[in-house]
Amino acid sequence: MKVIPIPCLPNTHKNYAYLIVCTQTNQAAIVDPSEFRPVWQRIQAEEVELVAILNTHHHWDHVGANQQLVKQIPHLKVYGHYSDQARIPQQNMFLHEGDSFEFGALSGTIIHNPGHTAGGISYHLEDSLFVGDTLFSAGCGRLFEGTAQQLYTSLQKIVSYPKTTKLYFGHEYTESNLRFAQSIEPNNSYLLQKYQEIQNLLEKGLFTTPSTVEEELNINPFVRCHIPEVIATVESKNATIDSSQPSEVFGALRQLKDQF
Repeated sequence: MKVIPIPCLPNTHKNYAYLIVCTQTNQAAIVDPSEFRPVWQRIQAEEVELVAILNTHHHWDHVGANQQLVKQIPHLKVYGHYSDQARIPQQNMFLHEGDSFEFGALSGTIIHNPGHTAGGISYHLEDSLFVGDTLFSAGCGRLFEGTAQQLYTSLQKIVSYPKTTKLYFGHEYTESNLRFAQSIEPNNSYLLQKYQEIQNLLEKGLFTTPSTVEEELNINPFVRCHIPEVIATVESKNATIDSSQPSEVFGALRQLKDQF
């Protein structure tokens, strides 16, 4: 399996689409194609046979190229959660928790990640998870269609995978996420090291995706709601929460990030 990140909407949303190529058959799937031109140019440059679109959720900046891609290749399978029916353009494959999917010689499963949206899903293939806007490096998505408890649970499902699992996320928000994380855990040495690494990557015009489960367990405050320093910082800013409940700490963190 070969994974090719494709930057999309660079001046506004800083999205990533991902071209996943089965190296055995040369068939490919595209994850969250928000913008047609860069996606189509890369598909042609790689000379692969596109057979599927894998949408993590229905937001326009993840499905914006669906119609044009299907116009080019009418037989495409367009995957999404069953609850996103009529919200994902051209969707013809309707997935539930634990369902499998395949293209070429590759096969994988999906996990349902409600919170950012009701129908958010992640695609698990080999040693990789394509997590959309549920998790970012050092961050997570906003609560648009779910509760703090739902999104907290969704994140815990993701980081329960083996520590070496690669996490391919939907937006290039890593630098700002790390600045917020440092404001929550100023004594976390992993954060300083990671921030320096990210600065070097960005200065060279490189990508910060993918992360790994192990990295997120060390740097992402939204999966560290049980850590004493995270709890203490949140309590200092919101004394009304029940800090014995990680989902309440998470909800308070999400509110702080929304205002950061």
